[in-house]
Amino acid sequence: MKYSVIALDLDGTLTNQAKQVTPRTRQALEAAMDQGAVVVLASGRPTYGIAPVADVLELEGRESYVLSYNGAKIVHWPSKRELYAKHLPDEVLPLLVHYAQTHGHALLGYNGNRIVTQMPHDPYVAEEARINKMEVVGVDCLLESIEAHPVKLLMTGHPDQMMQAEGELSALLSDRMEVFRSAPFFLELVPKGIDKAQSLQRLLAHLRLTEADLIAFGDGYNDLSMIRLAGMGVAMDNAAPELRAVADFVTLSNEEDGVAVVLEKLVAGESA
Repeated sequence: MKYSVIALDLDGTLTNQAKQVTPRTRQALEAAMDQGAVVVLASGRPTYGIAPVADVLELEGRESYVLSYNGAKIVHWPSKRELYAKHLPDEVLPLLVHYAQTHGHALLGYNGNRIVTQMPHDPYVAEEARINKMEVVGVDCLLESIEAHPVKLLMTGHPDQMMQAEGELSALLSDRMEVFRSAPFFLELVPKGIDKAQSLQRLLAHLRLTEADLIAFGDGYNDLSMIRLAGMGVAMDNAAPELRAVADFVTLSNEEDGVAVVLEKLVAGESA
């Protein structure tokens, strides 16, 4: 196996439309791990939402890592030891709540295994709950209900609205936090200096490896940085056009075992 670390986005990449990892993809990853590769699940999902995928892949018994909240947390999965965490500045939280309320967007946070929001019936909130298999709890005051010192909030809305919000919030708060879309209708609100690439660099340093040792798979806007970083950046056929444009290789879609197609060739000693 040419690459020592395999970084995988989940939704639209590792999982199919049913949010499942197919048997073929599981087998391809198992074969790569048998050759010594370290698997990293890198997602905007909360840690709780990534855990079922890690369990399906039986990563607890393998050298593996979870980068949750777009990299705001890094967890060594077999030991559940937290290697890194960074929180949103407390002073930006009321600003985000005010912006969401003023523009009529849903804003959500997390508390344990629950999603909390003042707009529990928003359809995009329901999609976040479906993806992560988490309960949605409607609250009167978001800031009093989310976990203390959150590492991420998520704003949701129509894609055109989220594009506008991304520009406006970036202009307003770019000195204190990162703002980017993980899907057309999801706007990730995370600490400054947090994206998948920067957290993968932290992990590679911990492993005493370099970007040349990394292969990364993704499909969304929040995967751009890690696709650019990796020694081999692979875009799914269903990826955003911006991601396909910067990838080293475009594989089949997440419905066609695109991850497995590449890994099977690499495990066999062939080029992708």
